[in-house]
Amino acid sequence: MFPIRDAVRSRNFPVVNYALIVANVLSFLFVTSLGPSGYERFLGSFGVVPARLALDQPLTVLTLFTSMFLHGGWFHLLSNMWTLFIFGDNVEDQMGSGRYLVFYLIAGTAAGLAHAVSSPNSVIPTVGASGAIAGVLGAYFILFPRARVTTFIPLFFLPWFIDVPAIVFIGIWFFTQLSQGLLALGAIGDFGGIAWWAHVGGFVVGLLLVRAFVARPKAPQRWIPDDRW
Repeated sequence: MFPIRDAVRSRNFPVVNYALIVANVLSFLFVTSLGPSGYERFLGSFGVVPARLALDQPLTVLTLFTSMFLHGGWFHLLSNMWTLFIFGDNVEDQMGSGRYLVFYLIAGTAAGLAHAVSSPNSVIPTVGASGAIAGVLGAYFILFPRARVTTFIPLFFLPWFIDVPAIVFIGIWFFTQLSQGLLALGAIGDFGGIAWWAHVGGFVVGLLLVRAFVARPKAPQRWIPDDRW
């Protein structure tokens, strides 16, 4: 399942959400400009390495933040930024730009910690905004459960587009992350190259904190069909 768009229109310009997307893209372009060896060294230095995290070494703790703006490839970057583009604007609209930024960073940090707790001896650098974006999905799940999400589902190599409620789309996504995370607990080594528990941790934190960051909860906007799509 891949999201194409949602049916909720923002009331305000999502300045922070767009700034986060631009920051991630510029960061990726900078890191890739370093060449293959420089790229690997940079990710190794600024990605989260659970085995290296230590409170008495502030630079290792800082990677919980820097890793949110790094990605392992074009597909990793584009899939994350597309998801943030679709769901983040509405969450920012409900929270306000300043609170949304703090919420995003907290969710991303919690995601990194969840990964470190689940794989404390891992020496593999972990990067990506997906943990923070999982927090955004958790907030969207609470704020817009009935919003329609146009979803692409590959069916025998044929494009199939359906509208599903956000509670179904995000619920399936979370179940996938949780089930894969549980399987990873019994695996040896890097299970699939994905930090499943970072996604689970970010999502749960998003669920728990969303109401605290919405100062004046607004009623979800009613879906208005867009005939121009």
